Amino acid sequence: MAASDTERAQQQIDEIEALSSIYGDDWCVVDEDEKIYCIKISDCLDQPKWTLCLQVILPPGYPTAEPPIYQLNAPWLRGQDYTELANSLEEIYLQNLSESILYLWVEKIREVLVEKAQSSDPEPDIKKTTEEVDEDDGDDFLLDYQPTQEDQTKMLNYMTSESQEDEELPPIHHGNPITDRRSTFQAHLAPVVTTRQVKRVLEKLYENKKIASATHNIYAYRIYCEDKQTFLQDCEDDGETAAGGRLLHLMQILNVHNVLVVVSRWYGGILLGPDRFKHINNCARNVLVE
Repeated sequence: MAASDTERAQQQIDEIEALSSIYGDDWCVVDEDEKIYCIKISDCLDQPKWTLCLQVILPPGYPTAEPPIYQLNAPWLRGQDYTELANSLEEIYLQNLSESILYLWVEKIREVLVEKAQSSDPEPDIKKTTEEVDEDDGDDFLLDYQPTQEDQTKMLNYMTSESQEDEELPPIHHGNPITDRRSTFQAHLAPVVTTRQVKRVLEKLYENKKIASATHNIYAYRIYCEDKQTFLQDCEDDGETAAGGRLLHLMQILNVHNVLVVVSRWYGGILLGPDRFKHINNCARNVLVE
């Protein structure tokens, strides 16, 4: 007899509880209502060389009638590596139809990472790509780069002065999230007067597991330098091509300065096309107006 919706829902709850206790801090709830979760998986080395984030959405029919919708986020995962891993996950699903398979998926991915760490594969090449292009190319498996906090803050290290002044952490305001077709966008804003403060705010934001697990954290800042009467400004796409530049342009149009705006996007498995830029800007505008 086919499992009822109630039974399936209970199976999902049991599986989530088990995974959350097994993987601890590496397990992250992105959206409880939409059943979106993220698991950080790395090889077993003390200083992991190979890391990958598995983002899954559990549809109502899982586990008995539908597979999980998943996305593999890693900077080095391209071409043949990607195809082989996707095929392995597909195979596990087919061999264990109607059963909870997330644990098997995670351990299979870990096995692949351990093999890579033990082989002579060169260090991963950290090249970001956008997970979405404006034309929907019908690709079910979207690739993405899941940045680590260190990668993000490294970008600022080179331009942060050595002086320790303005070291205090500015207050951070969080805007209201916007959700469209399972993608969620949320803006965060902080007043800043130095690049060191920008770095501090980003570090603080990435301490939040949910923000750190976002598919993209796009940001832009503008600081007015009174003495030189010029603006110090910069932006970061974080894999969402051109999004940082558009965000900075919005801040220029609104003539805001001494502020950092970060927009987090959690991708939900459905391509939004150009609409995603509209949501990024709307989020940012709302938090600036507030």
